[in-house]
Amino acid sequence: MRLLYECNPMAYIMEQAGGLATTGTMPVLDVVPEAIHQRVPIFMGSREDVEEVIDFFKKYESS
Repeated sequence: MRLLYECNPMAYIMEQAGGLATTGTMPVLDVVPEAIHQRVPIFMGSREDVEEVIDFFKKYESS
C-alpha cells in the first residue's frame, strides 16, 4: 500500500485504538518517506496478533 496516503493514516488510527501497525520489521509510523508514492508492506490489528507477526519475521529473518 502507499505509505503517505493509505498506510500512515490507518496506522495512526490503529495505534490510537490500542493496536499495532508494522511493516514486519519496523513500525509503519517510523518509516521515513522517500517518494510520494512509496509502497510498504503493512500488517495491522490487535496488539497480540501483530506481535505474533513480528515474532514470525524475527524467527525467519536470521535463517
